[in-house]
Amino acid sequence: MNTKQQMTWILVLCLSASLWGQAPDLIVLDARINSMDIRHTGATALAVRDGRVLRLGGDLEISALAGSKTKIIWAKGAFLMPGFIDSHAHFRGIGSAQRRVKLNGASSYAEIIKRTKEAAKNHGPKEWITGRGWDQNLWPSKVFPTHQLLSEAFPNRPVALTRVDGHALLANKKAMEIARITKDTANPPGGEIIRDENGEATGVFVDTAESLIQNVVPQDNKNTQVSDMLAAQDLCFSLGITTMHDAGMSRRQVDILDELYNSKQLQLRLYVMLGVASPAQAQLATALPPRVSDHDGRLSVRALKIYADGALGSRGAALLESYADRDGHKGLLITKRNSLEQISATALKRGYQACIHAIGDRANRMVLDTWEEVFQENPSTATPRFRIEHAQILHHNDIPRFAKLGIIASMQTVHCTSDMAWVAARVTHGRAKVGAYAWRRLLDAGALVCNGTDAPVEGLTPFAGLFAAMTRTTAKGLPRGGWFREQCMTRKEALYAYTMAGAYAAFWENQLGSLSPGKFADFIFLDTNLDTCPPQEILTAKVMATFIAGNEVYRRQ
Repeated sequence: MNTKQQMTWILVLCLSASLWGQAPDLIVLDARINSMDIRHTGATALAVRDGRVLRLGGDLEISALAGSKTKIIWAKGAFLMPGFIDSHAHFRGIGSAQRRVKLNGASSYAEIIKRTKEAAKNHGPKEWITGRGWDQNLWPSKVFPTHQLLSEAFPNRPVALTRVDGHALLANKKAMEIARITKDTANPPGGEIIRDENGEATGVFVDTAESLIQNVVPQDNKNTQVSDMLAAQDLCFSLGITTMHDAGMSRRQVDILDELYNSKQLQLRLYVMLGVASPAQAQLATALPPRVSDHDGRLSVRALKIYADGALGSRGAALLESYADRDGHKGLLITKRNSLEQISATALKRGYQACIHAIGDRANRMVLDTWEEVFQENPSTATPRFRIEHAQILHHNDIPRFAKLGIIASMQTVHCTSDMAWVAARVTHGRAKVGAYAWRRLLDAGALVCNGTDAPVEGLTPFAGLFAAMTRTTAKGLPRGGWFREQCMTRKEALYAYTMAGAYAAFWENQLGSLSPGKFADFIFLDTNLDTCPPQEILTAKVMATFIAGNEVYRRQ
């Protein structure tokens, strides 16, 4: 449509406004819309009023609603859909990762040293150096590093480098000296200090043992935390993410969120899980009533985050059988069953959702057994929507239990394509085939699967997650046909997992997840039609603009 035709349309729209009541604030015309609502398939136009979707339909129908003050956007055939909902990420961590040493993708320990040296040039001579992202599975030896090379490179400065999954940490000698780590330092419950043949700490601390080092690293001040959060928001908007489930905040961090919302600096919708590690902490965290859709529907604080086990890459995930590459080792249970039962019962009684990190099949079974018992002891007509975060390795007998108990599988499909090269080495090919990243089996059993990134563990882009869900291959298409391809999602399921499923998992299904009349007008414009494009093109899709409550918060330059 040329400029003269557009002006004629606008004149007609304004004249027709008198036939209606209050006019829309915004109208989008000439778009290819996937509303994620089957009642509105084929819509090309969208009307917004007071931050919510007013109506969808054809261009003529929606244009007739316009008033003299209605803003008109001519989409020119662009693809429009609801904003993505990342159902598991670490909001502040996304921002802080931008200023720490970036170690993701490093192909050797030597490269880790090189990157850390380069980053150290921007730090004071006595300042701690911290980083994240190393993964020994990408190195030729595929074994945990020891501190010696790092200590030689930095003999007088403390260095703490976190593994990609956040469940192991490499410290140099100086950092261990500050933390007073000796041969006699005991493993904390749910953690392990990796030691050499003489019993000396090698520098790697797994799961709860990480805190031995983390507790002596200087903490970031409030201003730094604010900067991290705002940087994370900017990245979210550029990738079309309008809602995020944060997997573990403190009350103090929630206070910072409140300040940012009150000052209008924060627009992203956040569903916050409060991190707890014991029944006492759960009691304290739930002393305040759940908060539901505060700040104009932008903040809910009504969930608890608990760790059942560690991660598969660092052999901390709790397995029913020994690790195939470490005989006799079955991983680590971070939270014991009796504590898990008390925390879950507290959450249920006080109206909080329990969201439990469980990766190994032993940890997942323990959680399911615990919740089945808690639900029986505390019967309710409403499904509490408890969630298992990750659910990466499942025993085939436990897969149907998710739907039976109403448990949400909060998974991150991109973990599959990041891990698939070495998963069978940990759990054997047979066990991986049955229950590793088993989205299809969960969906077929009737479970709800929502998707996320676990950023900064993985990159924040939703497009990698959509591609992984549909193909189970790398960006280069390997392995051909997909890794256990029978577990793939369909395109519709992949989009649903990133929109409506995420809304349901946060009790927001009546407010978000689809562009339905009455819901918040959170939507994005893309340069690629995700409904029809070849899967490979999803990886190169670009967000052209992001809107929250009908207001533009991002536009691609």
